[in-house]
Amino acid sequence: MCASRIWIKNPQAIFTPDDVDARGGIIVENGKISALLAAGETPPQPCDAVFDAREHVVLPGLINTHHHFYQTLTRAWAPVVNEPLFPWLKTLYPVWARLTPEALKLASQVAMAELLLSGCTTTSDHHYLFPEGMENAIDVQVEVVNELGMRAMLTRGSMSLGENDGGLPPQHTVQSGEAILEDSLRLIRRYHQRGEGARIQIALAPCSPFSVTEEIMQESARLAAVEDVRLHTHLAETLDEEDFCLAHFGLRTVDYLEKVGWLSDRTWLAHGIHFNADEIQRLGAGGVGICHCPVSNMRLASGICPTLDLEDAGAIIGLGVDGSASNDASSLMFETRQALYLQRLRYGAKRITPQKVLGWATEGSARLLGRSDLGEIRVGKQADLALFRLDDLRFSGSHDPLSAMILCGADRADRVMVGGEWRVVDGEICGLDCERLKVLHREAAKQLVATF
Repeated sequence: MCASRIWIKNPQAIFTPDDVDARGGIIVENGKISALLAAGETPPQPCDAVFDAREHVVLPGLINTHHHFYQTLTRAWAPVVNEPLFPWLKTLYPVWARLTPEALKLASQVAMAELLLSGCTTTSDHHYLFPEGMENAIDVQVEVVNELGMRAMLTRGSMSLGENDGGLPPQHTVQSGEAILEDSLRLIRRYHQRGEGARIQIALAPCSPFSVTEEIMQESARLAAVEDVRLHTHLAETLDEEDFCLAHFGLRTVDYLEKVGWLSDRTWLAHGIHFNADEIQRLGAGGVGICHCPVSNMRLASGICPTLDLEDAGAIIGLGVDGSASNDASSLMFETRQALYLQRLRYGAKRITPQKVLGWATEGSARLLGRSDLGEIRVGKQADLALFRLDDLRFSGSHDPLSAMILCGADRADRVMVGGEWRVVDGEICGLDCERLKVLHREAAKQLVATF
């Protein structure tokens, strides 16, 4: 249980909107930020607990908007280390098809624990593998979210276009449209929470143009509108994908997106690299969000997302770590640092600042998930906070604490709060035996690839 009123006092630095002075600290009450204190101010009422943050940089809890938890089991697997997206997928699909509920639970625990330790308080996951025996995969993930005390947008992914019909996935990994839609509705009705403070939400997420039918894209959009949930998919990640859409649908990726009813502010896309100028304008006009995944894009040599062009057109930009088989990590702080450097190659140092990428990882990502109650340190927002110490050798000699977070490579939070409750204390996750988890997870990973 958390104290009813907590003062996080006098932080070394704090990342707030430009018009907010919170140098005196944050008052947390009933899971929300109830007051922000300017430099030198003290709480107007007594507090039940005080945390002295003089040695901490305080950020809003980071928000991860694209992941594949199950892929923590296939990190740095030799057969795909040097492959681009399509052969990478073709090699891994048969491995992933052997996933079990027990292995998924371990993979999800590892992914979410890594995220939490990197200062991430809310995550999305895109799970689209439902071979026989894995029908309740999202239910397994819900259990892990509740155990770790984070927030999550769990997207009910799907694959309905198998190899027999010209798609990429093996036939035994695809489902019928009827099964996909029936389970999607079940999950929305059972788990989707609405309103401020929601812990678990559900979105609909057909995997990609090369793994689902046009019908399931259209029907998912229809169901999302009826149930008022969000839509998510991969789009324009590689030129191979663009070629696939032209060959199979006679359309470029954004034309296809519009045809199936997805060009709206209900939609956020993973990657969004290969758009032309007209498509960027159409995405912005539609209010579509883009999750930038810099590490995965570099790992698979996919390209660089045109973030500022998309923002200038009206699109929303957030960040995601993508799957741990194309990133090999689940650290949103590391992802934020890589976003700074990759985007500077495209737009220059003046336009891509540490504050810019931190904004993508917090407020921008919150907007991608449709959350107005997260992503900022402001009165009335949820008390989701990440606190970092800058006492490691790597920070010695640094002068600006917020810039040092990114430039010097902060990667592990000292404390993390979700909804007013400490979930990480002294760099350790409350209630989780990480050593035992590593042993079990490593064994599951070995078993998954044992015969390949």
